[in-house]
Amino acid sequence: MSDAKTEAKSKGGEKSDASEYDAYFELVQSRKKLSPSLQEKLTAAFSRIPVSSFPQVPRGKVIEIQADTTISDAVKVLSESNILSVPVKSPDATDSTDWKERYLGILDYSTIVLWVLETADLAAAALTATSATAAGLGAGAASTLGAVALGATGPVAAAALTVAATGAAVAGGMAADKGMGKDAPTAADVLGEDFYKVILQEEPFKSTQVKSIVRSYRWAPYIPVSTDSSMLSVLLLLSKYRLRNVPVIEPGNPMIKNFITQSAVVQGLEQCKGRDWFDSISMHPITELGLPFVSKDEVVSSQSNELVLEAFKKMKDNQIGGLPVVEGPTKKIVGNLSIRDIRFLLLKQKLFTNFRMLTVKDFMNTIATTSEDNKKVISPITCKLGSTLEEVISTLSSKCVHRIYVVGDANDVIGIITLRDVISCFITEPPNYIMEVQGCTVDELLSKENSRNSG
Repeated sequence: MSDAKTEAKSKGGEKSDASEYDAYFELVQSRKKLSPSLQEKLTAAFSRIPVSSFPQVPRGKVIEIQADTTISDAVKVLSESNILSVPVKSPDATDSTDWKERYLGILDYSTIVLWVLETADLAAAALTATSATAAGLGAGAASTLGAVALGATGPVAAAALTVAATGAAVAGGMAADKGMGKDAPTAADVLGEDFYKVILQEEPFKSTQVKSIVRSYRWAPYIPVSTDSSMLSVLLLLSKYRLRNVPVIEPGNPMIKNFITQSAVVQGLEQCKGRDWFDSISMHPITELGLPFVSKDEVVSSQSNELVLEAFKKMKDNQIGGLPVVEGPTKKIVGNLSIRDIRFLLLKQKLFTNFRMLTVKDFMNTIATTSEDNKKVISPITCKLGSTLEEVISTLSSKCVHRIYVVGDANDVIGIITLRDVISCFITEPPNYIMEVQGCTVDELLSKENSRNSG
């Protein structure tokens, strides 16, 4: 099954197996119209570049959190550090030299917000009695959020709003247990200001921990590489094996030293413009490289009049990070929706108070009116079939986006090119090539990961 079909057919967060990865990569290689000798030379070159040569993350240190960190504290770390994901460390393995025991996985900001929204019906149960106190909260917990967050700006406001939403979700669980949840769906349609008066100050609100969601909401496996591994292994993990980021550890030391992401690799490729090996591939029109791998019939999209929660659900069900927003039977593109945009549902009170009835179009319009930067967030990034790979890479890098939509003459979506697809254009997998991570092959790690998550 190709990556395109994986995006279109995957249901309920099913995990991909090795055969799907092989099928995608075989499809990519069969469609590239490049000299075999050129591809072999490039692959050999990447195999000689050590991972340790890749630039370090900002500040030179990877920020980590413990598995027993509360969700609210995790959001504060993400917001104050201006990062979107963080490794989750098991508190029971502080002295272990085995990375498989040291880390549970990677927690993404969108994971937290998605969890909050999925429990919002329960949160609404706490509001059916019209006040936090009636739902069983102590007077201390029903403090005013306005003084804490709505009057603040930047990371503090972002953290506090999510803290409040998380608190309300847990409060809803209490209310449902008390038999007060029968009107929850109705109450969840329009969440009033009482929702913003719940804050994590008392039990059980402050006890919700990241370990309870980091595995159940994880889309990609956690597979690190060593500093002495080759960049070819990293590129294969980011392309063939569909990882969005690859942690880097030192041999004999399980601590994460660096992160290599799809975005960082493509930005690095863009800086190679002018070098013979890069130009010899990037000068080609995308069609000569077999792009787009995700074709018109396989594109997962959202109509602008659909509910925004349905659009985010499509992303989760199909394990994709974004989709085009289209209108009409011709699917003319009018916008772009990313899983990361889900954060606006919590950061914008106008959006959150009506999130269950909010259409994709209303969601995008509200975001666009808040700032020019946010307007750019939901604007579609497109290219044509005649575009070169160099133009696509330049757009992806300069716009800091993960996908570009291929459009026809009527501005209809006829394909998608992702960061994964771009990386795949530059490498092949040598015959009988086996990637090992601390004594285990990638296929073995994937099998163990799938067994653990399905158990």
